[in-house]
Amino acid sequence: MPVLSKDVPQEELSSPTADRWSDVVWETAPAKVNLFLNVESRRADGYHELETLMVSLGLRDTLRIQSLPGEELEFVCHDARGVAGLATGARPLDLPPGPGNLVWKAAQLLRDQTGVQRGARLELWKRIPVAAGLAGGSTDAAAALRGLNRAWNLGLSLAELRELGARLGSDIPFFLAGRPAAICRGRGELITPLDLPLGLALVLVKPTEGLSTPQVFRHCRPEGRRPGVAQLVADLRRGCLAAAASQLHNTLQPAAESVSVDVVRLREAFGKLSAAGHLMSGSGSCYFGLCRNLGEARRLAGRLVARRLGSVFVTSVASGVRAA
Repeated sequence: MPVLSKDVPQEELSSPTADRWSDVVWETAPAKVNLFLNVESRRADGYHELETLMVSLGLRDTLRIQSLPGEELEFVCHDARGVAGLATGARPLDLPPGPGNLVWKAAQLLRDQTGVQRGARLELWKRIPVAAGLAGGSTDAAAALRGLNRAWNLGLSLAELRELGARLGSDIPFFLAGRPAAICRGRGELITPLDLPLGLALVLVKPTEGLSTPQVFRHCRPEGRRPGVAQLVADLRRGCLAAAASQLHNTLQPAAESVSVDVVRLREAFGKLSAAGHLMSGSGSCYFGLCRNLGEARRLAGRLVARRLGSVFVTSVASGVRAA
């Protein structure tokens, strides 16, 4: 029988909906950043060939799943961004409701593919900024697949869940790889999990305006194959942060800068700070600095808050988010 996860945040424990632990499954849904992202040739299916190194972060959403006796699906989303420690104000959540949401789509796909005739109430606490290049929707969908697999006692393997997730979005398989770091190729569905000495400290800034992934890709100029990810992995494994920082790369950043002055401002602001390296994540608009330790990340966060460039987070690959 599903049991309560040990790492449920305090605000969920005090929620009036979280009072029947025996039939409830909790899943955490971490954000990601791309330390390396190279966009190669366009494929026949309209996607591009990619090579990317992704790491998951302590910044996370939380999904509560309660199995229901009928076949009805219910989806509720709570704005928990204040709990996550946003340093500045944020616009209201702009998420598709009901069947338009990836969490709902994941639940429906799982039912269609397994033939299970069960319902569920899916309750999401949202902290990861949207339209940020942090894969907030993808990680939520992956959490739904994992959690419903448990709640409905389906017994699917992670490999089977990854195959289903790939049908919904290119980033979803990464969150079903069972590791916090991986090289992803193809359109993102070909996963090579990595063992890295984690604990990397980061400071992130999400400007008020998000970016549309299709829009950024329309302005992207693929570069073909390029060296970098293998050397980056080697430098990370050796613990050589300065060398690793010199290998940070994102083909999509020039395209994002051509349509967003916010990304340009963030690059310029980070260039004046002491971070080991800095880069836009994914298709943006979130920007991050790779720091030597959490102390440095917190100091830089204070300076970034003063600049009023957006919402500021301090996090790491191994630990939870902290208010700036």
